[in-house]
Amino acid sequence: MSCACATDIETLAAAHGAALQRTARQVLVCAGTGCLSAGALAVRDALVREISLAGLPVAVELRREPPAGSTLVGISGCQGFCQQGPLVTVLPDGLLYCRVRPEDAAEIVAETLVHRRPIARLQYRAPDGRRCRGQDDIPFYARQQRVVLAACGRLDPESLAAYCHAGGYRQARRAWRELAPASLCQLISASGLRGRGGGGFPTGRKWEACRIQRGERKFIVCNADEGDPGAFMNRSVLEGNPHSVLEGMMIAAHAIGASEGWIYLRAEYPLAVKRVRRAVAEAERAGLLGDDVFGTGRSFRIRVMEGAGAFVCGEETALLASIEGKRGMPRPKPPFPAERGLWGCPTVINNVETLAMVPLILEMGPEAFRARGTPGSPGTKTFALTGHVVNTGLIEVPFGATLRQIIFEIGGGVLMDGEARGVEAFKAVQIGGPSGGCLTREHLDLPLDYDSLRGVGAMVGSGGMVVMHQRTCMVEVARFFMSFTTAESCGKCVPCREGTRQMLAILEDIVHGRADASAIERLEEIAGVVQVASLCGLGKTAPNPVLSTLRYFRDEYLAHVRDRRCPARVCKALSPPQISAERCKGCGLCLRACPVQAIRGEKRQVHVIDEARCVRCGACIAACKLKAIA
Repeated sequence: MSCACATDIETLAAAHGAALQRTARQVLVCAGTGCLSAGALAVRDALVREISLAGLPVAVELRREPPAGSTLVGISGCQGFCQQGPLVTVLPDGLLYCRVRPEDAAEIVAETLVHRRPIARLQYRAPDGRRCRGQDDIPFYARQQRVVLAACGRLDPESLAAYCHAGGYRQARRAWRELAPASLCQLISASGLRGRGGGGFPTGRKWEACRIQRGERKFIVCNADEGDPGAFMNRSVLEGNPHSVLEGMMIAAHAIGASEGWIYLRAEYPLAVKRVRRAVAEAERAGLLGDDVFGTGRSFRIRVMEGAGAFVCGEETALLASIEGKRGMPRPKPPFPAERGLWGCPTVINNVETLAMVPLILEMGPEAFRARGTPGSPGTKTFALTGHVVNTGLIEVPFGATLRQIIFEIGGGVLMDGEARGVEAFKAVQIGGPSGGCLTREHLDLPLDYDSLRGVGAMVGSGGMVVMHQRTCMVEVARFFMSFTTAESCGKCVPCREGTRQMLAILEDIVHGRADASAIERLEEIAGVVQVASLCGLGKTAPNPVLSTLRYFRDEYLAHVRDRRCPARVCKALSPPQISAERCKGCGLCLRACPVQAIRGEKRQVHVIDEARCVRCGACIAACKLKAIA
């Protein structure tokens, strides 16, 4: 279907709706990065082939008018349940099939499309053993409130017409034609929307600060430089519903008086880059972006820039420097970007999720938006749920949800030894990535929002959430995040450049058994300096994972430096070998090989290692022919 006139959104929507009505059924294959890597496109091709072989009319996407009564085999963005991909949704039947393979296509066609029977083995099996028909029955979905993500799993992300049919660009048109910039800023302020990129700064205040600046040239910048380990929220929104972000940018541009927009997107997200560029090109061809936006005589254009992968470019002033062609390094504030940003012009920087929220707020109204969440943190938040949890994936919950609800209801429990476990297996969750902190069992019922997390030494961040079970070494977790931060420091300021390096060196000494008790004191002292004296927010928050693990798991640090022992048996230098009772036959080879007589045991009986005497030389491991020692 071709894009018709410049602002005739209804024409696009009506044409798409008419084409959709000619289909009898839709089969949507999840085409987010996770499902694509698991073979989703091969599943789609197999479905198209099997439908054709069955003699049924088939349409691949709604690019042209489909045959009457045909089955549409299309793609959607990330449907969230990444653990169960590739996912296939059948509408209007409301069926969701999990872990679908190309060889399942023939059965789906014969059973579901021809005889309208669900295939039990492809349906999700709930913990109580029942088979779930669709999203409404699956606990993973049923416990969420998907607002920003609602359209990602049902829209064709590569179709402007599909977005318009779902109501897209109406709010941008309303904003440009009917709302004054000051009124628009007040509306967003009234909603209580706070930036979803980590800091939680009120979006309306940021827009207003830029709106009142003088200057003919202003910019709106979308920060899509998502770099936290284990985070993929922004990527999924851009892959699944890129036009929602463009519409949010258009509304923000009108509010502040900008005529130019930039999307700064990680080059490591090739699918998101492709779909965003396609969305911008479609919007330009349709006249939605250009010299006469919605017939107002004013212009607005969007450019896409691929970042080189520097974590520091997630900091707004470093991001602006990168767009300008300079090395991505932060600068002191004030002046803030709203006063003096890109090329010295007033600039608003919002992240992907924040901008995608904006059209929805205009559609539902600020009061309805505030009905979700908490008074200080209204609305919902997306999280990438990963780590030792049964159901990994992309989720969206209202602010105020608790870790217990997220991990044990949506996530299905803690995964340990290949099984779903309860609270007894839970140790901690790292929230907010390298800038965040750890939460423990005592925080399971803490309502999560910007203020409550800040009070316990953590932060929402962009939304990464890594669950850890009891056999996780928290010192090693701190070392991992500090290693990441040290490598990603831009090096501009001494506290961050040298302080993170010194903290990493101390943590390396601790996990390798080279540190004494004074190391903990030095670690805390340097962390405090880095927190206070670093130039930008990334440096100031770099010590958070270390400080939060010291706060809640100090006994593990003490075990490493005083007892020379890693309680979780993760740090090899501090984990004496153990003899497997199942494999040991009592042959005595390890006993004779031990140079310090740390092994005892009778012949043909299971031997035991005295951890206090063991020097970790590895002689017993080398001597054991049954591989019973590890």
